[in-house]
Amino acid sequence: MRGAQMYEVVYVGDDELIGEIIGLEEDLATVQVYEDTGGITPGEPVQRTGMSLSVELGPGLLGMIYDGIQRPLTELGSISGDFIIRGVSSPALPRERRYRFTPDVTEGDELKGGAVIGTVPETNQIIHSILLPPHLSGKVTKVAGEGEYTVLDQILWLADRDGNEHEITMLQRWPVRVPRPIREKLPPVRPLITGQRVIDSFFPMVQGGTAAVPGPFGAGKTVVQHQLAKWSDADIIVYVGCGERGNEMADVLRQFPALIDPKTKEPLMKRTVLIGNTSNMPVAAREASVYTGITIAEYYRDMGYSVALMADSTSRWAEAMREISGRLEEMPGEHGYPAYLGSRLADFYERAGRVTALSGEEGSVSVIGAVSPPGGDFSEPVTQNTLRIVRVFWALDADLAHQRHFPAVNWLLSYSLYADLAEPWWEKHGGTDWGRMRGDLLRLLQKESELEEIVQLVGPDLLPEQDKFTLHVATILRESFLIQSAFDEVDTFCPPEKQYRMMRLIHRYLLHGRDAVEEGMTAEEAAGLPVAGRLARMGPMPHDDFAEQYETVLHEIDDAFKGGRR
Repeated sequence: MRGAQMYEVVYVGDDELIGEIIGLEEDLATVQVYEDTGGITPGEPVQRTGMSLSVELGPGLLGMIYDGIQRPLTELGSISGDFIIRGVSSPALPRERRYRFTPDVTEGDELKGGAVIGTVPETNQIIHSILLPPHLSGKVTKVAGEGEYTVLDQILWLADRDGNEHEITMLQRWPVRVPRPIREKLPPVRPLITGQRVIDSFFPMVQGGTAAVPGPFGAGKTVVQHQLAKWSDADIIVYVGCGERGNEMADVLRQFPALIDPKTKEPLMKRTVLIGNTSNMPVAAREASVYTGITIAEYYRDMGYSVALMADSTSRWAEAMREISGRLEEMPGEHGYPAYLGSRLADFYERAGRVTALSGEEGSVSVIGAVSPPGGDFSEPVTQNTLRIVRVFWALDADLAHQRHFPAVNWLLSYSLYADLAEPWWEKHGGTDWGRMRGDLLRLLQKESELEEIVQLVGPDLLPEQDKFTLHVATILRESFLIQSAFDEVDTFCPPEKQYRMMRLIHRYLLHGRDAVEEGMTAEEAAGLPVAGRLARMGPMPHDDFAEQYETVLHEIDDAFKGGRR
C-alpha cells in the first residue's frame, strides 16, 4: 500500500466492497469498509482508486434518496430488494436521462473556475447552472449547441494556459471533506423563515446561519427538523438522516414524496435531496453522510440558491467518530470521544454561510444540526462543543413534551445571537416595534418562571394582582403563541405577517391590562373579558380570517380596558 493516501477510496475483496483508508503506517493501511465484511479472507485483492471519497454533482440530484456515500437507494432497492446486497452499486446520477442544455458562453470566451457554462431546467422551479470545475480556467475552444444531453456528454472544450485541452461534461466530482471554494463570505441579512412562531419570533435563524437542536429522547427533535425541512423558505432542502432509527427514516422517506410544496403547489421532493443512513448501517458511512450532504448543499449554493441542511443527528455522527477512533487505538478524550471532536464539528459548521460564489452569484447554506445528548444532559461533550460553534440554540425540553407542549423549545434555555441581524427585516416586513415586543414578551416568560417558584411556596392567592395578571398573560402567550400543532392544517405553518400580528395583540393586551390593574381592575376580571378568550384561540384560525379580524380584536382590547396606553 505504499503511495496510498489518507481517505483514499479502495475496493476490498472479490465483492469489491467500498472502503476508505483511515490509517497509514509504512506500507500498511487501515481500511474502514462501508459494508459488512463478513466472509472476507486473507489474500483477497484490495484495489486503489487514487481518489478520496467524492460525490457526483450535476443535474438529477433533486428528488433523489441516497445513502451516506451517495448510492441511490431507490435504484439499489430495484436491484437487490428490501435489503442491500453486499458490493452492489449504482451511479449516483442517472446516465441515460437527457437534459435540455442552453449554453451561456461562446467560442473564444475566457473562463475562470466556477463560471457558469450554461443552464438546465432541472425542475419547473429550479434552473440548474452548469458550473466550470473550480480548479480549471482557460479559453473556450468549442461549446455544444442548445440541445438535449446526458450528464456524460461533452458540452465544452477548454484550453488552459499550458495548452492542455479539457473536455467538460455536466457531471463533476468533488471530494466531500474539502469545502468548495468561494469568492467572499458575506454577513447574513435575512432571517430563515420557518413558519414556527417560537423560532421565527423569539429565537430567529438567518440564511447562512448555524443552529443546534439538542434534546433528550421523545422531546421532538426529528419532528422539529421535519417541520423546518417542510416549511422553511430555503430554495433547496438537503436532509441528512445520520444514524437515526430505521422506522424514523422510513417515515421520512414515505412522507416527503407525498408532501406538497406550499409555495409551488408541486411535490416538495422536487427541491429536496434526502440522505438516509440508519443506525444499523456501517459507522464509516454514517460519518461520511454529513460530508456528502454539506457538499451537495455547497454545490447548489454556488448557483445562487439558499440551501437549508438538516443533520439529524450530529450525536450519531460523533459516535461513529468515537467508534472509528477506538478501532485506530487513538488516545480517547472526554467520554471516549476523540480529542479532535471539537475541530471536526467546527469544520462542519464552518461550511455554512452566505457567500459570493466563484460564479458571482450570492447563495447561502444554513446548517441545523440535531443533538441527542444521553439522558438529556446538555453538559456532555457533543452538546458543549456544538454550543461553542453555533449561534442559535433551540433547547428541547422533555418536560414540555410530556405536557404536550410542541415545539418543546425551552424559552429559558434557548437563545439566538442573530436577533439583532433579523430585527431590520422584521421591522420592514412587520413593524418598527418588533424588537421591543420580543424583548417584553421574553421578559414576561422569565418573570412567570420566577413567580412559579413563589407560587409553589405560598400559593397563587397571596400574589399581588399585577403578578396574577402576569401569570395570566404568560399562559395566553404559551398556549396560543408558543404551542403550535404540526398536524393542524392551518397551524402547522404560521406566516410572518400573522406572527407579528399575534405578538402585537398579546403585547397590546399586556400593556393595557397592566395599566388597568394598576387602576383597580383585578386579574380575574381581566381574564374574564371576552377578548381574552379570543386571544387564546388565535393559532388555528385560518390566516385570511385572522387578517380580517386583526383590527377588530385590536379595537376590542382598547375598548375592554377603556383606552389604556398604546
